[in-house]
Amino acid sequence: MNALVGSRRAPYPDGVAHPIMFDDADPVLGRLRDIALALPGAAEKISHGHPAFFTAKVFAYYGGSIKVGGEYERHDRSVVVRPDPAERLALLEDPRCYVPAYLGPSGWVGLDLGAVGVDETWREVAELVEASFRETAGRRLVARLDARGGG
Repeated sequence: MNALVGSRRAPYPDGVAHPIMFDDADPVLGRLRDIALALPGAAEKISHGHPAFFTAKVFAYYGGSIKVGGEYERHDRSVVVRPDPAERLALLEDPRCYVPAYLGPSGWVGLDLGAVGVDETWREVAELVEASFRETAGRRLVARLDARGGG
């Protein structure tokens, strides 16, 4: 992994194995970055062509896909998170949500952000990202989040 820089974003490698599948200037990605990188110890890297937000483990991806009829259908403007198992079932009832390829069997859920713009929806995104952070981050980082009033 490349060294992290002051902005807590890892530089994008020149010779990545997967093509870059996002626009770095996308305002939806920018808003998601603001949410994810505000969490204690969070940083960003590229994983399989998508931005991935992590501490020791990844807690959110920007962009996902599903397999439909043997082909992959991309959900470029989506956030993929690992919610609490009890919340996962409720999320999958939401038509904006999907079970992402590869990560779905491990409990991950994608939420399409194509129509996001309302502050209420961004609050929901922030809650989902924080819940995923809590599922994947170490106890000390979760305690730091709780100490500053998160959750």
